[in-house]
Amino acid sequence: MPMLLWAGGFTIERVVPSKRAASPPLGRARCGWVPAGDGEYARYHDEEWGRPVREDRRLFEMLTLEGAQAGLSWSTILRKRAAYRKAFAGFDPAKVARFDARRRAALLQDSGIVRNRLKIDSTVSNARAFLAVQREFGSFSRYLWDWVGGRPVRNGWRTRSRVPARSELSDRISRDLKKRGFRFVGSTITYAYLQAVGVVNDHTAGCYLYQARRAAARVARKASRS
Repeated sequence: MPMLLWAGGFTIERVVPSKRAASPPLGRARCGWVPAGDGEYARYHDEEWGRPVREDRRLFEMLTLEGAQAGLSWSTILRKRAAYRKAFAGFDPAKVARFDARRRAALLQDSGIVRNRLKIDSTVSNARAFLAVQREFGSFSRYLWDWVGGRPVRNGWRTRSRVPARSELSDRISRDLKKRGFRFVGSTITYAYLQAVGVVNDHTAGCYLYQARRAAARVARKASRS
C-alpha cells in the first residue's frame, strides 16, 4: 500500500491511466489505505496498484515516484505526477540519464515536483543504473520479474494492519539495486514499489479486487477439472 500509507493477480501487462472524466465508483470496498471520497486515489487503486507492469518506461516512472515519496504521503506524489512526467522527459531513462548540472538546477526551481536536490540527483543516477540493467538483462522488466519467476506473489492478508512494510524479497532486491548504484531504494521503498507494479499483490481480503481475484481463481480451478 502507499506509504503514509506506503503505497497482482491480474494478467494486465500495461496499464494506461483512464481519462479524468470517468470517475471511479467511490462506494466500492477497497483496501484500507484508500481515503474515502478521494476519486484520484480510488482510480490509482482500481486501475494501477497491484497490477503487473512489464513495460520499462513505466517501471522507471514508478521507481522514481516511490523514491520521491520518501518522507511524504503518496497523495502528495500522486497529485504531482503529471508535473513529474513533464519534468523528467516522460520518464524516458535514456533522456533522464543525460540531465546535466544545469538541467538538475532548473528542476530545483520547479514547484510541480518535490524540490529536493538528493531526490532529483538520484533520479538521474538511477536512470543511468536503469540503463545498465537493461544492457545486462535485455530489459529492466526481465531483471525485476526474474526475482519471482515471472509470476506475481499473491498474498492473502486479511486486514491492512497485517500487510508488512518490507519482506525478505524486498530486502534482497533492495540490496542488489544498491549494489548496482540505485539510490532511494531501501527495503521499505522497494516493497512499496513491488506492490505498485504488481510484482507483489497485496489487495486485502475486504477489497473488491481481492474478491475478484479469488472468484477468477475458482473459475480457473473449475475449468481445469472439467
